[in-house]
Amino acid sequence: MKVDFMRWVDFYIGVPVCFLLSLFVSVERVFGLRRAKKGFRPKKVLFIELSEMGSTILAYSAMKKAKELFDSELYFMIFKENEESVKLLDIIPESNIITIRSKSLFLFFIDTLSAVFKMRRLKIDAVIDLELFSRFTSLLCFFSGAKAVVGFYRYHMEGLYRGNFQTHRVEYNPHYHISQGFMSLVYALEGEIKERPMLKKKVSKDEIVRAKVKSDAAAKKKILGKLREINPSIDDNSKIVLLNPNASQLLPIRKWPLDRFMKLASRILEDKDVFLVITGTKSEGEDARAICSYVKDDRCINFTGKTSFRELIDLYNVSQVIVTNDSGPAHFATLTDIMIVVLFGPETPKIYGPLGDSVCVYSDFACSPCVSAFNHRKTPCNRSRCLEAISVDKVYDIVKESI
Repeated sequence: MKVDFMRWVDFYIGVPVCFLLSLFVSVERVFGLRRAKKGFRPKKVLFIELSEMGSTILAYSAMKKAKELFDSELYFMIFKENEESVKLLDIIPESNIITIRSKSLFLFFIDTLSAVFKMRRLKIDAVIDLELFSRFTSLLCFFSGAKAVVGFYRYHMEGLYRGNFQTHRVEYNPHYHISQGFMSLVYALEGEIKERPMLKKKVSKDEIVRAKVKSDAAAKKKILGKLREINPSIDDNSKIVLLNPNASQLLPIRKWPLDRFMKLASRILEDKDVFLVITGTKSEGEDARAICSYVKDDRCINFTGKTSFRELIDLYNVSQVIVTNDSGPAHFATLTDIMIVVLFGPETPKIYGPLGDSVCVYSDFACSPCVSAFNHRKTPCNRSRCLEAISVDKVYDIVKESI
């Protein structure tokens, strides 16, 4: 389904449904029904993050903390096409991942019903909604039947109306890194339910850890073999720089101009010992072909659509640097030791910067960030001048120091 259509449905259907169900919840609470009591210790905790694979990676610390605090059985709900990002973290059993297909409205509807029945059959007793603005996930929390529902709540801020389904209402803090925000949701389960607002506790950056995924010798050999099929000159000691010129369909305005990637590629290839590999899905191959056509060098390899999600991690593990737009790959790369250069514009690295060894290049315009939890991440901007302000020379200098 198209993103704008999903936003339309979320608003015009989500708002009235959230309001009507909130009236029902208010009546329930008058009679003390379906509400966690003081000292509640959840046995089964479900995390919900449907659309953002990068946020799934950033939520690793929160999942780990939930396991540590409550010794709960963990579950995760996500769109089917993003499922691999959860599997990779190796903290949620594969059988505990609940997926929803979003390729069509029919599949979406069928899988949503299935997900609701599964939550109730499993008797999930706590749901942690990692989404910032989706009314759909708020409704899923309601239908889960869980005694405890934790999520970001707007209170007096002019954020998005998502109903009053949360039993533990955490104020979204736009000055915290989002990984700290996710951690605060978990801590809220320990807090006093009547606290307003939650969470009255400091969440330190020192508490945030990142998952690491190693590639064994066989996996590295396999991915290098795939590269050698395109350019036989690559060997185990080759210097490999990755470019990700793409951004998700959710926010294409996060893309650094393609001509900048072209010029950067040309500069990088001045080093005759470097191979440049362009990553992305098969549908994102057009930009990769344009870059390869511009540089006219067989050391520039179009690798779009040629890796599984797991093989992409193997590729990171045999490469030295990745230059990427602010998108999922910036966070996937943190699972490895690769140097990460991320180009930020409409969003801020203060909230969404990767956790690994990285350099965030940010022009810090007065209008940035123009997408946030308060505007459904829909910006009026039609030209990313904040990204255009990032020069090729600046990015190249960072890359050069890292190879």
